[in-house]
Amino acid sequence: MITAFISHPDCDLHHMGPEHPESPLRLEAIRARLALSGLLQQTMQSEARPASEEELARVHPLRHLRALDKCVPESGIVSLDGDTLMNPDSLDAARMAAGAVIRGVDQVYRSQADNVFCAVRPPGHHAEATDAMGFCFYNNVAVGAAHARVRYGARRIAILDFDVHQCNGTIDIFKDDPDILICTSFQFPFYPWRYLRSEWQNVVNTPLEAGTDSAAFRRAIEDDWLPALHAFKPELVLVSAGFDAHREDPLAELCLEDADYYWITRLALDIAALYADNRLVSVLEGGYDLDSLGRSAEAHVKALLGLPFEA
Repeated sequence: MITAFISHPDCDLHHMGPEHPESPLRLEAIRARLALSGLLQQTMQSEARPASEEELARVHPLRHLRALDKCVPESGIVSLDGDTLMNPDSLDAARMAAGAVIRGVDQVYRSQADNVFCAVRPPGHHAEATDAMGFCFYNNVAVGAAHARVRYGARRIAILDFDVHQCNGTIDIFKDDPDILICTSFQFPFYPWRYLRSEWQNVVNTPLEAGTDSAAFRRAIEDDWLPALHAFKPELVLVSAGFDAHREDPLAELCLEDADYYWITRLALDIAALYADNRLVSVLEGGYDLDSLGRSAEAHVKALLGLPFEA
């Protein structure tokens, strides 16, 4: 298996202040862990390129994109909401993050890689069609899905989101779209407080109580996601890889372990192998304890590379 690793130095330029948990240190922790373990050297490393306005406008209306552009400060930091702040480089980083997923989709469709991990920030899955929120400006995974449709004619795209928060933005953009299946696991009740009880036919919600452990998590994913995925038979698997459901993460109360991220990545890969000619593109979402974030990303990339998990 050829696994591509896509990132870009510009993703480190976005910051929201020294106390904000979504910081450039997150990517540093992932790179350091993957390099130390030797995994980074086993991937095909490449740099992202920024998403164009046309590519972003497939999921975000132009008027919203231009309103966001007007918010960019010349210096310092401005607040869009209590969680989401912007410095002069934030939208450049966000365009790079969305562009990474586009590049990943290109790589799997051109048979340059079997699967891809986009180690980028800011994250994207809370960004709704016309609302930047939850640390997110553009919906990276949605931009990648729209690109796969336009460029490669992809008809059935599965988006698997195992962040501790539900992917309200991805649901907002693709709700009731029969060619997109969204499977999302999340702590309930919890931020973002909207779409948590959505009844859209193409959305598989897996709400988890605070304190949910590995065994309960795996049972819920197998019961909820697998029947839907086998019925859907996706041509492309996209993953919103949030690592903040880890028991060590300070922002939530689920109790997953490093091995659970290996397990769910293997599950996604099995679906991609069955129906999608192995095509799988993963993009980083949450994960705010730096040590467990690095270890969880290591488990994720081990699975992508087809290597065994060793604690």
